[in-house]
Amino acid sequence: MHDDSLNEPQAAAVAHTQGPLLVFAGAGSGKTRVITYRIANLVACARVPPWRILAVTFTNKAAGEMRARLEKLCGLEVARALWVGTFHATCAKLLRAHGEAVGVPQNFVIYDAADQKAVVTRALRDLDLDERRWPARAVLSAIHKHKQEGRGPDEAAAHSYVDDVALKVFRAYEERLRAAKAVDFEDLILLVARLLEKTAEGDRIRRRFDYVLVDEFQDTNATQYRFLRNLVRDHGNLCVVGDDDQSIYRWRGADVRNIRGFRRDYPGAEVVKLEQNYRSSKRIVAAALGVIARSSEREPKELWTANDDGAPIRVVAARDERDEAAFVVDAVQRGRAEGVDLREMAVFYRIHAQSRVLEEGLRAANVPYQIVGGTKFYERAEVKDALAYLRVLVNPASDVDLARIVNVPARGIGQTTVERLTAWATANGTTLLGAIERVDAVGDLGAAAKKKLMAFRELLSALAAQAPRQTPSELLSAVLEQTGYLASLEKEDDAEADARLENLGELVGSVRDYEAEAEAAGEAASLAGFLERVTLVNDVDTMQEGGKVTLMTVHGAKGLEFERVVLTGMEEEMFPYKGVDPGERDELEEERRLAYVAITRARRELVMTHTQMRQIFGTTRWNRPSRFLGEMPPGSFEHAATRSMAGEARPPRFVDREVDAAPGTRPWRHPQAVARTPSPAPADPGERFVDHEFFDDRADDVSEMRLRRGARVRHDRFGEGQVLSVASVGEPAVVAFFPGWGEKKILARFLKPA
Repeated sequence: MHDDSLNEPQAAAVAHTQGPLLVFAGAGSGKTRVITYRIANLVACARVPPWRILAVTFTNKAAGEMRARLEKLCGLEVARALWVGTFHATCAKLLRAHGEAVGVPQNFVIYDAADQKAVVTRALRDLDLDERRWPARAVLSAIHKHKQEGRGPDEAAAHSYVDDVALKVFRAYEERLRAAKAVDFEDLILLVARLLEKTAEGDRIRRRFDYVLVDEFQDTNATQYRFLRNLVRDHGNLCVVGDDDQSIYRWRGADVRNIRGFRRDYPGAEVVKLEQNYRSSKRIVAAALGVIARSSEREPKELWTANDDGAPIRVVAARDERDEAAFVVDAVQRGRAEGVDLREMAVFYRIHAQSRVLEEGLRAANVPYQIVGGTKFYERAEVKDALAYLRVLVNPASDVDLARIVNVPARGIGQTTVERLTAWATANGTTLLGAIERVDAVGDLGAAAKKKLMAFRELLSALAAQAPRQTPSELLSAVLEQTGYLASLEKEDDAEADARLENLGELVGSVRDYEAEAEAAGEAASLAGFLERVTLVNDVDTMQEGGKVTLMTVHGAKGLEFERVVLTGMEEEMFPYKGVDPGERDELEEERRLAYVAITRARRELVMTHTQMRQIFGTTRWNRPSRFLGEMPPGSFEHAATRSMAGEARPPRFVDREVDAAPGTRPWRHPQAVARTPSPAPADPGERFVDHEFFDDRADDVSEMRLRRGARVRHDRFGEGQVLSVASVGEPAVVAFFPGWGEKKILARFLKPA
């Protein structure tokens, strides 16, 4: 099948019909087009029956798009006969037909994440294991890791007591799944891989497919690759399409070595590289290459484009996250005024906790938006739980909020108890809290349930007693600590719990923002005032018909593209979020690939923002611009600043790419990290790491230099900065902020007036 619209490498990949094929497809290089045209060529020219072709994708959206394209190319009948689907959907279909060969009945059910957690919880109880010491989510995460790497409980090794206990739970978990005629998501692929390896049914499956094509191959894990290799072992007609530069799901089990080592496993594989980008302007492509070219290990590729130069990327300095959000809102509104559809504009961030301030800014400006890959900040479960506690303290008659928190975190008050308590309250014309206060009169509750309810009542009473003496943010912090909410998440010690802790830290920051705004307006900050603001933000529907600007993490943006993109938070320890310390090279490599993905989502216009300071997770960070900004080639970008930074619009000093990134060097750390760690030896004269508690913020002068907070100073290495606080630690010293360097603790004798 020949098509003049295919470039030479694309046409070569489409024309290939026998043996293994590896297609390295750079960002925006038309890989979906290649896969669909290759399938059409196999059907039309190689006369392969469509039902003997399997195409595997990673998302239902990608599978749907592929089917739609194939229907246009080959017709409805052929498109329907093809096997096109995700790994999980494909394996579920195969398991349904052949699973009895590995002990899986035809009527099996698939357990989702909540079901899986419930099974683990039950297994922990059956084994008489303390659920506080062995959180169900953490144990389940370990089970998933074993399965993603192709191991069952009898194949996994125990190297410690912790491993031994985890494997006991793993065995009990598997037994319960089988007893329930159930499988989890990892089982779908692992069981089919075993079926292909060990049974006669596996031979039947292999004979079914003559050709297998895989999209986004760089995202496969060990079990998925094992399934694919077994599926094609008789004929080797495996075509894999992907890009090692876009492998960003290591934390999900994806192994970039699968695509990089494909030629080792298939020495005769033909290799095609798609390097022409059809999506982005020359400057955007050049910037992306500047970042990814510094990767320590990658398949050599030179992405290029015949598109025009386009506008320079704008690297914008902002004062803080609110200044950044105001700039983002202004950029979106300017784009809309220029006629760009909101659906063609996107705002990216590295972690979900950054979205809260951006959401608030867009709401205030009545700009319609949608969150992709996450819930709106104030609708997240942990945030709603914390707000429910605060609402009960303001309004004890709120039964909805009380019912939400009565067993959050878990304190042994079950649903049956809550239902009986609710029924009694209704019959006696009181609130839930009123029923708890008279719990001895609730006849159908056991002694243990009553004791737990009384303990909960005492907890609320203690918090209510503190409320008049505390600011709203102090009260929220007390709620999170004294209810055990933070402790319960910390014990889980997994990625999901960490994300929830970060969101709660962000909520504390939101309350502090409210307090600062109230003070600036000359008003008294109150808990009721904050809750009213949050309620109005949630209830006011500002969404308009038509497009919405998209807010999403960079991970969520994979596979998408937009006319205009604003990439926020381009600061060290924000993006890259990991890998900034020596010994974290693998993490830094993945962060670099993530930055490459982010940049290549933009077609015509890209803006990248960084802030001098940022309040995140309830603390304030003084920032240095991301090293990735400094790796973009000159001419691809220009420096700019927000209005509040207009006087400081000098180009920022980026992290030194050779020194700061080298193993064994001491990276810059944000002030909170410095305050928590032992003081290292001075890096050079005049730089002293002095713990924050030595500083007395009430002191306004250092007599020898007559320094005050806010004074401008100069240092031989760090340049001009501003004093944040002063003190005497045997001799005069200051904490000063230096743009491009962050916060430094320096003896006054090494400073000069600016």
